[in-house]
Amino acid sequence: MNKLGMNLFVWTMSMDEDLSGTLSFLKTSGFDFVEIPINNTDLDKWERIGQQLAELGLGVQACTLCGAEHDLINADESIRRAGIEHLKTVVDCAALAGATILMGPFYAGFKVFSGKPATADEWAWSVEGMREVAAYAETKGVILAMEYLNRFETYLLTCADELVRYVEAVNHPNCQAAFDTFHANMEEKSIADALRKVAPYLVHVQISENDRSTPGQGHINFDQVFNVLHEIEYNGPIAIEAFGPNPPELAAATHIFRPMFESPEQLAVDGLAFIKEYTKRVPESTSEAIVS
Repeated sequence: MNKLGMNLFVWTMSMDEDLSGTLSFLKTSGFDFVEIPINNTDLDKWERIGQQLAELGLGVQACTLCGAEHDLINADESIRRAGIEHLKTVVDCAALAGATILMGPFYAGFKVFSGKPATADEWAWSVEGMREVAAYAETKGVILAMEYLNRFETYLLTCADELVRYVEAVNHPNCQAAFDTFHANMEEKSIADALRKVAPYLVHVQISENDRSTPGQGHINFDQVFNVLHEIEYNGPIAIEAFGPNPPELAAATHIFRPMFESPEQLAVDGLAFIKEYTKRVPESTSEAIVS
């Protein structure tokens, strides 16, 4: 039975706000866990949040990314070292909050581009750094779940083939794969084939519509997505990820310039009902049709 969760990005980037009402709402709405963004490393804060979630009976997973100052593929060794140490502290934060998975595109700086394809050195720097972070994460009981992004947000990992090659290069049990349907819809010729490719390493799935709105209200072929998840016998966590006009700094980063849903709460309720319906269905034949 998959645990179903909600990413908190439609409410917060930092979790510095009082989200007691939101968290209680998500619990009573039927979510098993929340996916928390870790964008600072205040250990006391994340321990408090972990206690709050535990009292509510909400599970937790975590996500993060790295800025230019923590870029694991920067030519400056001091920046790469800063990135490794930063990620170790993020792992500490995730563990204190109660998360067993830390997912995201933190193998390179988010939206940091060279204008060229990744070099052999950049690849090696990231792999070497991530191997060290994964070894540390193992001591904290946290699995790193690498998420590939679309070409407008990164250039190191932008498809399932690259993701699998990266995880296999890191070659550590605490470095595994995540899958986000939004990015796959942009970059893959077949979402079904991409899911099958990452299946041996898949530990986290984000259900995200093509326009970042409510799952099921766009054009992603979720029949295909859930059929393949059943085919590969995926029993890990599934989270809804969406973005809206708030917080404004996140809307600017994700280029959300018009409302995509009535409210975050409505999106959460409708999205959860949509996913639950799929998880109850008897799977149909998985088509190889290209998702456009």
